[in-house]
Amino acid sequence: MNAQFTLKFAFPNEINYLLLKMSTAINKKNKKVAVSRVVDAPDSNTAAKPAKNKKEDIREAVNRLKKQRIVDTAVELFHEYGMSKTTLEAVAIKMNVTKPFIYSYFNSKNELLSEICSNGIRASLEVIDGVLKSGLGPKEKVEKLIYDFMLTVIENQGYLAVYSREEKSLTAQSRKKINTMRREFDKKFTSLLEDGVKAGQFVIEDVALTSLSIDGIISWSYVWYRPNGRLSPQETAQHITRLVMRMISA
Repeated sequence: MNAQFTLKFAFPNEINYLLLKMSTAINKKNKKVAVSRVVDAPDSNTAAKPAKNKKEDIREAVNRLKKQRIVDTAVELFHEYGMSKTTLEAVAIKMNVTKPFIYSYFNSKNELLSEICSNGIRASLEVIDGVLKSGLGPKEKVEKLIYDFMLTVIENQGYLAVYSREEKSLTAQSRKKINTMRREFDKKFTSLLEDGVKAGQFVIEDVALTSLSIDGIISWSYVWYRPNGRLSPQETAQHITRLVMRMISA
Protein backbone atom coordinates (compact mmCIF):
# COMPACT_ATOMS: atom_id res chain seq x y z
CA MET A 1 0.00 0.00 0.00
CA ASN A 2 1.28 3.48 -0.86
CA ALA A 3 -1.44 5.33 0.98
CA GLN A 4 -0.01 7.82 3.43
CA PHE A 5 -1.81 8.80 6.57
CA THR A 6 -1.12 10.71 9.75
CA LEU A 7 -1.91 9.50 13.25
CA LYS A 8 -1.97 11.57 16.41
CA PHE A 9 -1.02 10.00 19.72
CA ALA A 10 -1.44 10.86 23.39
CA PHE A 11 2.01 10.11 24.81
CA PRO A 12 2.72 9.18 28.46
CA ASN A 13 3.38 12.76 29.57
CA GLU A 14 0.04 13.79 28.07
CA ILE A 15 -1.68 10.95 29.93
CA ASN A 16 -0.06 12.04 33.18
CA TYR A 17 -1.08 15.66 32.58
CA LEU A 18 -4.65 14.56 31.87
CA LEU A 19 -4.72 12.41 35.00
CA LEU A 20 -3.37 15.31 37.08
CA LYS A 21 -6.07 17.68 35.81
CA MET A 22 -8.75 15.05 36.40
CA SER A 23 -7.44 14.38 39.92
CA THR A 24 -7.48 18.11 40.67
CA ALA A 25 -11.04 18.38 39.41
CA ILE A 26 -12.11 15.45 41.59
CA ASN A 27 -10.47 16.97 44.68
CA LYS A 28 -12.22 20.30 44.08
CA LYS A 29 -15.50 18.48 43.60
CA ASN A 30 -15.03 16.52 46.82
CA LYS A 31 -14.27 19.70 48.77
CA LYS A 32 -17.45 21.30 47.48
CA VAL A 33 -19.44 18.23 48.48
CA ALA A 34 -17.91 18.32 51.97
CA VAL A 35 -18.86 21.98 52.40
CA SER A 36 -22.35 21.24 51.13
CA ARG A 37 -22.75 18.53 53.76
CA VAL A 38 -21.92 20.97 56.57
CA VAL A 39 -24.07 23.85 55.32
CA ASP A 40 -27.05 22.03 53.90
CA ALA A 41 -26.81 18.77 55.86
CA PRO A 42 -28.09 16.62 52.92
CA ASP A 43 -28.72 12.92 53.10
CA SER A 44 -25.36 11.11 53.37
CA ASN A 45 -26.01 8.92 50.33
CA THR A 46 -27.15 11.61 47.87
CA ALA A 47 -24.16 13.90 48.45
CA ALA A 48 -21.59 11.23 47.59
CA LYS A 49 -23.20 9.97 44.38
CA PRO A 50 -22.25 12.85 42.03
CA ALA A 51 -18.55 12.62 42.99
CA LYS A 52 -18.59 8.85 42.62
CA ASN A 53 -20.20 9.02 39.19
CA LYS A 54 -17.70 11.67 38.15
CA LYS A 55 -14.81 9.43 39.16
CA GLU A 56 -16.27 6.55 37.15
CA ASP A 57 -16.76 8.76 34.08
CA ILE A 58 -13.18 10.04 34.28
CA ARG A 59 -11.81 6.53 34.74
CA GLU A 60 -13.71 5.31 31.69
CA ALA A 61 -12.51 8.26 29.61
CA VAL A 62 -8.87 7.63 30.55
CA ASN A 63 -9.20 3.92 29.78
CA ARG A 64 -10.68 4.70 26.37
CA LEU A 65 -7.81 7.09 25.69
CA LYS A 66 -5.21 4.50 26.66
CA LYS A 67 -6.89 1.81 24.56
CA GLN A 68 -7.06 4.13 21.58
CA ARG A 69 -3.34 4.86 21.91
CA ILE A 70 -2.63 1.15 21.63
CA VAL A 71 -4.85 0.78 18.57
CA ASP A 72 -3.41 3.83 16.80
CA THR A 73 0.16 2.67 17.43
CA ALA A 74 -0.66 -0.84 16.17
CA VAL A 75 -2.22 0.61 13.00
CA GLU A 76 0.99 2.51 12.27
CA LEU A 77 3.21 -0.54 12.82
CA PHE A 78 0.91 -3.05 11.08
CA HIS A 79 0.73 -0.73 8.07
CA GLU A 80 4.48 -0.22 7.89
CA TYR A 81 5.74 -3.72 8.72
CA GLY A 82 2.72 -6.01 8.45
CA MET A 83 1.00 -7.84 11.26
CA SER A 84 3.20 -10.93 11.04
CA LYS A 85 6.35 -8.87 11.61
CA THR A 86 4.90 -6.76 14.41
CA THR A 87 4.81 -8.08 17.96
CA LEU A 88 2.89 -6.69 20.90
CA GLU A 89 6.27 -6.00 22.44
CA ALA A 90 7.07 -3.78 19.45
CA VAL A 91 3.83 -1.89 20.03
CA ALA A 92 4.76 -1.44 23.69
CA ILE A 93 8.26 -0.21 22.82
CA LYS A 94 6.83 2.26 20.28
CA MET A 95 4.51 3.60 23.00
CA ASN A 96 7.23 3.58 25.66
CA VAL A 97 5.12 1.37 27.93
CA THR A 98 5.44 -2.19 29.26
CA LYS A 99 4.00 -5.23 27.51
CA PRO A 100 1.64 -5.95 30.46
CA PHE A 101 0.11 -2.53 29.76
CA ILE A 102 -0.89 -3.81 26.29
CA TYR A 103 -2.23 -7.09 27.71
CA SER A 104 -4.41 -5.19 30.17
CA TYR A 105 -6.48 -4.10 27.16
CA PHE A 106 -5.93 -6.81 24.55
CA ASN A 107 -5.38 -10.52 25.21
CA SER A 108 -3.69 -11.18 21.89
CA LYS A 109 -2.49 -9.63 18.65
CA ASN A 110 -5.51 -11.11 16.86
CA GLU A 111 -7.85 -9.36 19.29
CA LEU A 112 -6.05 -6.10 18.56
CA LEU A 113 -6.34 -6.73 14.81
CA SER A 114 -10.06 -7.35 15.19
CA GLU A 115 -10.47 -4.00 16.91
CA ILE A 116 -8.56 -2.26 14.12
CA CYS A 117 -10.54 -3.95 11.35
CA SER A 118 -13.88 -3.26 13.03
CA ASN A 119 -13.16 0.44 13.42
CA GLY A 120 -13.93 1.53 9.84
CA ILE A 121 -17.25 -0.28 9.43
CA ARG A 122 -18.31 0.70 12.97
CA ALA A 123 -17.69 4.36 12.12
CA SER A 124 -19.62 3.95 8.84
CA LEU A 125 -22.60 2.49 10.71
CA GLU A 126 -22.58 5.45 13.07
CA VAL A 127 -22.68 7.75 10.05
CA ILE A 128 -25.62 6.04 8.35
CA ASP A 129 -27.55 5.72 11.63
CA GLY A 130 -27.12 9.45 12.15
CA VAL A 131 -28.42 10.14 8.65
CA LEU A 132 -31.45 7.89 9.17
CA LYS A 133 -32.37 9.89 12.28
CA SER A 134 -31.84 13.28 10.61
CA GLY A 135 -35.43 13.80 9.44
CA LEU A 136 -34.26 14.83 5.96
CA GLY A 137 -35.91 13.77 2.71
CA PRO A 138 -34.62 10.74 0.73
CA LYS A 139 -32.40 12.75 -1.63
CA GLU A 140 -30.93 14.90 1.15
CA LYS A 141 -30.27 11.82 3.29
CA VAL A 142 -28.30 10.11 0.53
CA GLU A 143 -26.43 13.31 -0.23
CA LYS A 144 -25.46 13.71 3.43
CA LEU A 145 -24.53 10.04 3.69
CA ILE A 146 -22.17 10.17 0.71
CA TYR A 147 -20.40 13.26 2.05
CA ASP A 148 -20.09 11.99 5.64
CA PHE A 149 -19.18 8.46 4.53
CA MET A 150 -16.40 9.80 2.32
CA LEU A 151 -14.96 11.85 5.18
CA THR A 152 -15.15 8.79 7.45
CA VAL A 153 -13.14 6.70 4.98
CA ILE A 154 -10.48 9.40 4.73
CA GLU A 155 -10.30 9.77 8.51
CA ASN A 156 -9.92 5.99 8.89
CA GLN A 157 -7.54 5.53 5.97
CA GLY A 158 -4.90 3.69 7.98
CA TYR A 159 -7.43 1.34 9.55
CA LEU A 160 -8.89 0.42 6.17
CA ALA A 161 -5.46 -0.19 4.69
CA VAL A 162 -4.62 -2.62 7.49
CA TYR A 163 -8.03 -4.30 7.17
CA SER A 164 -7.57 -4.86 3.43
CA ARG A 165 -4.10 -6.31 3.91
CA GLU A 166 -4.66 -8.36 7.07
CA GLU A 167 -8.27 -9.54 6.69
CA LYS A 168 -7.00 -13.07 6.05
CA SER A 169 -5.43 -13.10 9.52
CA LEU A 170 -8.72 -12.46 11.32
CA THR A 171 -10.27 -15.28 13.29
CA ALA A 172 -13.47 -16.79 11.90
CA GLN A 173 -15.44 -15.21 14.72
CA SER A 174 -14.03 -11.73 14.08
CA ARG A 175 -14.56 -12.05 10.33
CA LYS A 176 -18.17 -13.07 10.89
CA LYS A 177 -18.76 -10.11 13.22
CA ILE A 178 -17.31 -7.62 10.74
CA ASN A 179 -19.21 -9.11 7.79
CA THR A 180 -22.44 -8.84 9.78
CA MET A 181 -21.80 -5.12 10.29
CA ARG A 182 -21.00 -4.69 6.61
CA ARG A 183 -24.25 -6.37 5.58
CA GLU A 184 -26.14 -4.13 8.00
CA PHE A 185 -24.63 -1.06 6.36
CA ASP A 186 -25.42 -2.35 2.85
CA LYS A 187 -29.02 -3.10 3.84
CA LYS A 188 -29.57 0.37 5.28
CA PHE A 189 -27.95 2.09 2.29
CA THR A 190 -30.03 0.05 -0.16
CA SER A 191 -33.15 1.02 1.76
CA LEU A 192 -32.24 4.70 1.47
CA LEU A 193 -31.86 4.40 -2.30
CA GLU A 194 -35.17 2.56 -2.57
CA ASP A 195 -36.88 5.39 -0.68
CA GLY A 196 -35.47 7.85 -3.20
CA VAL A 197 -36.70 5.77 -6.12
CA LYS A 198 -40.21 5.54 -4.61
CA ALA A 199 -40.23 9.31 -4.10
CA GLY A 200 -39.33 9.84 -7.76
CA GLN A 201 -36.03 11.50 -6.85
CA PHE A 202 -33.73 8.73 -8.15
CA VAL A 203 -33.67 6.71 -11.36
CA ILE A 204 -31.93 3.41 -10.57
CA GLU A 205 -32.29 0.22 -12.59
CA ASP A 206 -30.76 -2.14 -10.02
CA VAL A 207 -30.77 -0.69 -6.50
CA ALA A 208 -28.74 -3.46 -4.84
CA LEU A 209 -26.01 -3.31 -7.51
CA THR A 210 -25.94 0.47 -7.41
CA SER A 211 -25.61 0.43 -3.62
CA LEU A 212 -22.60 -1.88 -3.81
CA SER A 213 -21.04 0.19 -6.61
CA ILE A 214 -21.32 3.46 -4.69
CA ASP A 215 -19.98 1.74 -1.58
CA GLY A 216 -16.99 0.55 -3.61
CA ILE A 217 -16.28 4.00 -5.05
CA ILE A 218 -16.11 5.50 -1.58
CA SER A 219 -14.58 2.62 0.41
CA TRP A 220 -11.65 2.17 -1.96
CA SER A 221 -10.73 5.83 -1.86
CA TYR A 222 -8.37 4.96 1.01
CA VAL A 223 -6.04 3.58 -1.69
CA TRP A 224 -5.72 6.72 -3.79
CA TYR A 225 -6.45 9.60 -1.41
CA ARG A 226 -3.38 11.59 -0.34
CA PRO A 227 -3.63 13.82 2.76
CA ASN A 228 -1.10 16.21 1.24
CA GLY A 229 -2.69 16.14 -2.22
CA ARG A 230 -4.35 19.02 -4.07
CA LEU A 231 -7.80 18.44 -2.51
CA SER A 232 -8.70 18.65 1.16
CA PRO A 233 -10.88 15.92 2.69
CA GLN A 234 -13.91 18.23 2.50
CA GLU A 235 -13.25 19.14 -1.15
CA THR A 236 -12.83 15.47 -2.04
CA ALA A 237 -16.06 14.57 -0.23
CA GLN A 238 -17.92 17.34 -2.05
CA HIS A 239 -16.62 16.16 -5.44
CA ILE A 240 -17.55 12.52 -4.82
CA THR A 241 -20.97 13.56 -3.53
CA ARG A 242 -21.70 15.53 -6.73
CA LEU A 243 -20.45 12.60 -8.83
CA VAL A 244 -22.68 10.05 -7.09
CA MET A 245 -25.75 12.27 -7.07
CA ARG A 246 -25.41 12.85 -10.82
CA MET A 247 -25.32 9.07 -11.26
CA ILE A 248 -28.63 8.42 -9.51
CA SER A 249 -30.71 11.61 -9.62
CA ALA A 250 -33.87 11.73 -11.74
